[in-house]
Amino acid sequence: MVTVSKPLIEQFLVKPNTSPLVIPDIPLIDLSKPESKQHLVKACQDFGFFKVVNHGVPLRFINKLESEAVNFFNSPLATKEKFGPPDPFGYGNKCIGRNGDVGWVEYLLLKAKPESDYPENFQGIVNDYVTSVKTMACEILELLADELKLQPRNVFSKLLKDEQSDSVFRVNHYPPCPEFQEKERNGSKLVGFGEHTDPQIISVLRSNNTSGLEISLRDGSWMSVPPDSESFFINVGDSLQVMTNGRFKSVKHRVVANGTKSRVSMIYFGGPPLSEKIAPLPALMQGEEDSLYKEFTWFEYKKSAFNSRLSDNRLGLFEKIIAS
Repeated sequence: MVTVSKPLIEQFLVKPNTSPLVIPDIPLIDLSKPESKQHLVKACQDFGFFKVVNHGVPLRFINKLESEAVNFFNSPLATKEKFGPPDPFGYGNKCIGRNGDVGWVEYLLLKAKPESDYPENFQGIVNDYVTSVKTMACEILELLADELKLQPRNVFSKLLKDEQSDSVFRVNHYPPCPEFQEKERNGSKLVGFGEHTDPQIISVLRSNNTSGLEISLRDGSWMSVPPDSESFFINVGDSLQVMTNGRFKSVKHRVVANGTKSRVSMIYFGGPPLSEKIAPLPALMQGEEDSLYKEFTWFEYKKSAFNSRLSDNRLGLFEKIIAS
């Protein structure tokens, strides 16, 4: 359980924002349909975020991992802290990163590799889940490459499949906060995980049936994403935005916690090898189109992101200034 004294609740609060003038439908894509390629590209261009069904990830893997995650987070704090503090992997709570960001959350950040050191009962379960989710993420990336007419079609997915892939897996727990209920009635929101974009190539999110995820719309308002425990939500990452020269959008998102309900989410972040150079793909540069970004390695971008605040425009340091 995350514990904090009453006066400190204020540091986790954000003021309510204005409601969207128009609430768009989140793209829903059936991966079993032939036309999914077109829908995937449109969703990445227009939204940077979408939901997939018929994804092929066995429900037993999902349910088993969630069950073990709940057991872990319900265990005594002393037991959980044996796997912390995070550096950056391990168990942590309230503090996110090393730059002052806080959230009403406890988490496990793990390497997405079979030989990694996981808490007891997690090893085989995490490996089964991550292997299956990674396969689905690679399928999505290859469908995107097909529709963009990129050769080879594994131009994106090979970065996740590489033995040196720097992918990570995160399990978040947003516990109830009874002290917040009065604030909730006043319209305040309890920050579980502050606004940010994901720096990797692609993120695959699954949560239980408790709401909390919000995405930022182009008018600056925040839209709540209805939970769906049997589907997956996909985020375009900053690196994929760069590789497509801004055609695909990395959407800013956040999690607001709940006063009465517990939320558990599981996220696979598909990242490239540390030495991989990230730059717009020449095949996507049309005519005299300029590159919007300077070339960088994933290590350089990861280090920069690690040294920034969650809400910072992390890609800003790597944008080119195009002369008009």
